[in-house]
Parts: sequence; C-alpha cells; structure tokens
Amino acid sequence: MQIGLTLPPQVRVYAAFFLYSFGLGGLFPRLGEIQRGMGVGEGALGLALIGTALGTLLSLAFASRLLERIGYRRALLCLTPLVAAFYALASCASGPLWMFACLVPAGLCVGAVEVVVNVEADRVEHQLGRRIMNRAHGFWSLGFFSAGLLGAGAAQLGISPQMQLVGEVPLIVLGVLLLLGSFHPAPLRHTGQPTEAAPHFALPTLAIMGLVCVILSAMLLEGAGADWSAIYMREAFGSSPLWSGLAVAIGAFMQAVLRFSADGLVERFGPAKVARTLLCVLGVGCLLVTMAPAPGWALLGLGLMGAGTACIFPLAMSAAAQRTDRPAAVNVASLAQTGFVVFLLAPPLLGQVAEHWGVRALYGVCLPLVLLSIASVRSLERTA
Repeated sequence: MQIGLTLPPQVRVYAAFFLYSFGLGGLFPRLGEIQRGMGVGEGALGLALIGTALGTLLSLAFASRLLERIGYRRALLCLTPLVAAFYALASCASGPLWMFACLVPAGLCVGAVEVVVNVEADRVEHQLGRRIMNRAHGFWSLGFFSAGLLGAGAAQLGISPQMQLVGEVPLIVLGVLLLLGSFHPAPLRHTGQPTEAAPHFALPTLAIMGLVCVILSAMLLEGAGADWSAIYMREAFGSSPLWSGLAVAIGAFMQAVLRFSADGLVERFGPAKVARTLLCVLGVGCLLVTMAPAPGWALLGLGLMGAGTACIFPLAMSAAAQRTDRPAAVNVASLAQTGFVVFLLAPPLLGQVAEHWGVRALYGVCLPLVLLSIASVRSLERTA
C-alpha cells in the first residue's frame, strides 16, 4: 500500500536529504548547554562524539550488502527517524560514556542512510540526464540550517535541549510519511561492469585516495564547524546560546546558497575550477575564524567556511559514482568510509586541541590541509 505524496524522483531525493540532515543537526546548536549539563571539558565531550563516527564506520563497512537484503526503501523510511531518535536520547545522557553509547546506534543509522541517499541521487541524476547532486546536498545543508535555527530559537525561549530534540522526532516521522512514503529506488545505473557483492570494507583505490585528499580539509572543517562553532562562540566571546546556535546555522546556510547554484557553475567552469575557488574561500574563512577579534568577524569566517565546503563533497561523490572500475555503490561506500573518518572522527578529536590550546587553535591546525586539497583538485576530472 502506497502512502504519502506522489512526487517527482528528484524531489523525493531532495526531501530525503533534508529530513536526514534535519534529524542529524538538532544536537549541535545545543552542545554547549549539554556540555555544561554533563559538567565535562571539551576533550571528554569530543571523545563522546566519537560514538557517531564509530557507528557510521561500522555501518558503512556492511551497508552495501545489508541494504541489498532489506531494500533501499525500507532502510530510508525506518532509519531516517531513528537518527533523530538516537540523537534525542544522547542529549539526555548524564555523562560522556552514556552519550557515546547512544551515539553509536545513531551512527549505524547515519551510515546506511548516507549510502542510500547518495546512490539514489546519482541514479536519478543519470536517469534525468542532468546534475542534481549539488542541489541534493543543498537540501542537506538547508535541513542542517533549519535545525540550527530551531535550536537557536528554542534556546532563546528557554526550551531545554532534551525537550527540543525529543519534540523533533514526531516531526521527522510525519515528514518521512508524507514526503518519502511513495519512495521507490531508481533503476540501477549500468556501468558495463559485472554486478558483484560489495566487500565489508571497500578499500580505497589510488583514484579514490586522490578524491579523499580533495575532500580532506572540507570534511574536517565542515565537521569542526558543526561540532565546535557553538562552543567556540561561547568560549571566545561569551556569546549567548542564541548566538551560539546561529553560529551553527550560518555555515549551513551559506552551504545551501552555494549548493543550489553550484550545478550551473560546475557545468560552465568544470569541477576542478569550482573546487579550487571554493577551497581558497575555505582557507580565508578558516584563517578569519582563527584570528577573529569580535563575534561579527567570527560569524563571517564561519559563513565563508560553510561556502567553501559547499560543493567539495558532492563533486567527489559524483566523481566516485561515475567511475567504471568498480560498481558505483562500492566506490561511493569507499569514499564515504574514508571521508567519514575525517568528518566524524577527526573533529571530535580536535576537542583535545581545544582543551589544551584553546578553541581557536582547533581551526588553525586545519589550515595546512586546505593547501593539500587545493593541490589535489585535478582528481575530480579523472573519473574514467
């Protein structure tokens, strides 16, 4: 029995990205308050956040085979609300250990949904004959931005992080039923290669490692912006929870703006030129956040960081999916597994840097990696 609205396939992809990131992003604007409630430092909080990374990496290691068994439709409809539910549970944890334990199953759901939405976006992109990957990730950023605004507003109204996150779960369930209830996976994208079972861990090839170098700084700084920008505003400038929440939202907002217009830019100038320009913007934003003398300059730097990270990951995912040396799902999982080590594992570990050398330092140590990414952008054009 079909439920939900009948939508064009690309609109369902956009809705999937939005709902997934909305459930994922609700925790981060309130991390400063949750940290104070647990009474721990940045290092302990960072170690707790590794739970998501561990669960995601385990999920990605087995996702390809598991998704073939349970089906993309069932996985998307069931796991998207569970992401929000486990994050709500994590906000209620009394200490870092319990928070870590709650975030591991959240990461298991995140890994599976990540593969589903990216492979589905690539299939629909191929079916339509035009780019939608950057726009799809724009809706991811829009969902994260919406979660940041909601968190900032809830903080201003005095609503606890726990009440806010628990209240988001039924909203996401309703959104999934209405917007994704009629979802059915797009046809397989034929690459000319024989179908084979994906390995538990999709080892990156040399070509995929080139793409990893491209996304390295963008993934690290996108994760650092999500994990630490609220705490950065509080520690560096004594900002209120409202402004701390807005710091999370502004990066996602600038991501969304760039991603909605990126497909035309990529078609006109090519992926390498677009990526190189955005990585330069990312470096300027990171430098500004590291040295910002006032909150306004910090918000500008966070916005530039969001803009600079906007298209790097979507461009790399498209390049990985378009390669013909292995099935698309294997290359996507390989890049995602390696990239998510950076996106999810490295930013929490930067909490150790923040605890010992200050929260500004965790952004400063990322600057050399921006230069590495700039030097690797030619990998985006080597998809054959």
